[in-house]
Amino acid sequence: MGGVTSSMAAKFAFFPPNPPSYRVSKDESTGLQLLEPYPHRENVDVLKIPTRRNTEIVAVYVRYPMATSTVLYSHGNAADIGQMYELFIELSIHLKVNIMGYDYSGYGQSSGKPTENNTYADIEAAYKCLEENYGAKQEDIILYGQSVGSGPTLDLASRLPRLRAVVLHSPILSGLRVMYPVKRTYWFDIYKNIDKIPLVKCAVLVIHGTADDVVDFSHGKTLWEMSPEKYEPLWLKGGSHCDLELYPDYIKHLKKFVSTMEKPPSQRHSVSRRSVDRPEKSRKSTDCYDAPRKSIDRREKPRKSTDRPEMMKIHEYKASSINKLEKLNLPFEQLEKSRRSVEYHDRSRKSIDMQFEKGRRSVDWVDRIRAV
Repeated sequence: MGGVTSSMAAKFAFFPPNPPSYRVSKDESTGLQLLEPYPHRENVDVLKIPTRRNTEIVAVYVRYPMATSTVLYSHGNAADIGQMYELFIELSIHLKVNIMGYDYSGYGQSSGKPTENNTYADIEAAYKCLEENYGAKQEDIILYGQSVGSGPTLDLASRLPRLRAVVLHSPILSGLRVMYPVKRTYWFDIYKNIDKIPLVKCAVLVIHGTADDVVDFSHGKTLWEMSPEKYEPLWLKGGSHCDLELYPDYIKHLKKFVSTMEKPPSQRHSVSRRSVDRPEKSRKSTDCYDAPRKSIDRREKPRKSTDRPEMMKIHEYKASSINKLEKLNLPFEQLEKSRRSVEYHDRSRKSIDMQFEKGRRSVDWVDRIRAV
């Protein structure tokens, strides 16, 4: 059954950019790995990380001076870290956080093939690297999952009870529910987020566009409603699957969220559960979309990046995008065992009765982040 599941996932869920938007080279004089064609930055490490499923993933780690939070970012489907690179730099600067982004197996220059189980191993390897190589503590880590990236994000979050926070950006209830209005969880479904969200113990911020025609707004709304620790969500009126970063409220709300989560729990007051609509309209993008494909995300050709000043302006790139474990002193390798148990938790939970009639388009990309 697992093989069938992986095969199904590969057919409709994964569209890595081809060719990849970057290359990894080694500077012979310093021994440092470089992400070409992007200029080397002193505060950025390029890494190759082995996983427990015998693949090697490529990741970038961006340092911010005196940061107290570290974001582990799982990108959307039709993207790789080359296309996401400038966004990582901007988020690090404006949120004042360290940030690690990684490519799933079979994406970018990561080895192997993209499968659901490989993505779970990929995020575990990235998390382990943060702990062992950079001294990050679970209590200081924020997991960020965008679109398909919400799958590995919630899988890991459901097994880490002391995380600082989770951000879900245009998340999915499950892979099958993106395409069909099913009312129950089937064994062959993938990324069963609807079954895992009740197990997340930290604060959860959900960001979703009300006009998303790829992953319906109801997915984000339902996940927020099912979160045990809700944070004030960001529902962007008129926002689609591809343009949420164009809204000024996107970065404003993220900054507020990170700032709140960095306070001691006793000073956070009550976590807001208000649902707030954001009426502001997005600025127009000059980019054109290809014909939609029926999938979680669609493939799109990468755009070449240009070096820009480090300020909040356009950086053009495409991201064509249990039990309660009170004691986490277990070896990290045992996380997979607990992950399997999560898969059987409450499979009969109801989902949204919703039919998606529009074409499935997805490019998890950012054209702009406006100065705030």
